[in-house]
Amino acid sequence: MRKSIYVRFSAIFFGFFLSWAISYTLITIWFSQIIHLSGASIGFLFSVNSVFTMCLQPLYGYLLDKLGARKNILIFLCVMLVLTGPFFMYIYKPLLQNHFLWGAIVGGIFIGGSYLASMGAVESYVEKISRKYDFEYGKVRMWGSLGTALAAFFAGRIFNLNSDFNFWIGSATAIIVLVILLTTKVDVTDVELETSESVKVKDIFELFRLKNFWIFVIFIIGISTMYTIYDQQFPRYFARQFVTVATGNQMYGYMNSLQTFLEAGMMFLAPKIVNKFGTRNSMLLVGVSLATRVLLTSIVAGPAMITIIKLIQSFDMPLMYIAIFKYINLNFEARLSSILYLIGYQFISQIGVIGLSTSIGKMYDSLGYRMAYMYLGLLISTFVVISFFTLNKDSWTSNAD
Repeated sequence: MRKSIYVRFSAIFFGFFLSWAISYTLITIWFSQIIHLSGASIGFLFSVNSVFTMCLQPLYGYLLDKLGARKNILIFLCVMLVLTGPFFMYIYKPLLQNHFLWGAIVGGIFIGGSYLASMGAVESYVEKISRKYDFEYGKVRMWGSLGTALAAFFAGRIFNLNSDFNFWIGSATAIIVLVILLTTKVDVTDVELETSESVKVKDIFELFRLKNFWIFVIFIIGISTMYTIYDQQFPRYFARQFVTVATGNQMYGYMNSLQTFLEAGMMFLAPKIVNKFGTRNSMLLVGVSLATRVLLTSIVAGPAMITIIKLIQSFDMPLMYIAIFKYINLNFEARLSSILYLIGYQFISQIGVIGLSTSIGKMYDSLGYRMAYMYLGLLISTFVVISFFTLNKDSWTSNAD
């Protein structure tokens, strides 16, 4: 039973991330080259997407903990992904071209619910299943990285053929994932039902009274948020390093594919590294690595060096995923793991994205990418120093202030 569950959820992770990545990896380029939006407008769309994502993440977190091991949320999210092609082609694209504000709102609801908030929900649910059936979450998450890598490898080439194809392939892949999910049986015991049903809405608000929660939030705002900010418009900067934009798009797809393949390998090793160095030290290492990458991006020139720097992300990103889950399990109640992950990590990250996306987008337009990356790297470095003095050591465990 354990092996069967592991295999099935590995396949679900692979397919879900493949569907997600083939549709969303080049969304910045789609905004820029197909819809012809400015950097500030793209930043505004990301901010709107983040607002709706932020609204849905607490709901997903609460429902996941309330439902426990039941699959309802995952089934709903797969159905949303199935609708990717029709939505982008027949609703989102025309609205952005003719009624930008309405397009931003409608797109924010769909993208926030089916893409941005869904990733954390899927990750949190599978992490619960990994604890239930006693297998390492990182080894299942590895298949998600492989799915992303496969999508990234073909995404740029497919986009150059016809940008519409990416979204239709995403829908087709989601149908397969939905079939696998519907035929996967997850046992739910009476004890698990009782535990999940004990979760109340008031538990969400109780989190904000915990000192340990706010310590965690500081790290998330200063580090996790910056991953998103750095990655949002990086494809545009990368594509500009080449003679033609089309070549840049294709090379970005190859680079992104290599990065995610490397991430998959690191995802397999990350649990061992985090267990060896400790959760807190691993989180600080992630922050140092991110700050270094962003600062170097502001200094070096040329596609080769920029590619090398970006590929370092394949080392620190897996460590962050594993360390954050372990930090939550060490310092908070297990029955609230999804709420903590979706609110403490995903929700808080979106707050940072909302506050910074538009301003950083304007900075790209007015100061250029290099200067913007310099300021971003210095900001990340400041939060790393703060987190060094505030994050709890692994031996410290408490559920109270």
